[in-house]
Amino acid sequence: MGFGGISIWQLLIILLIVVMLFGTKKLRGMGSDLGGAVKGFKKALNSEDDEASKKDGKDGSDEEFSTSQRNLESDKQEQKH
Repeated sequence: MGFGGISIWQLLIILLIVVMLFGTKKLRGMGSDLGGAVKGFKKALNSEDDEASKKDGKDGSDEEFSTSQRNLESDKQEQKH
């Protein structure tokens, strides 16, 4: 049994139908557009984080450490209960 009760043969048939409907060039173009959009989104998030840390005068590493430390402490407390 495959993914979610769908066998591998059913997935291959669906893939074949999608390729026949859209064509490989259009699928390749959609994939590259989607990849470019994801890269742009990640770049925007990183630049926003960098700008925020520059305004605060921090590099963000201390904040990440304290957050992870708090998470560890809360996990330990949950295990005790």
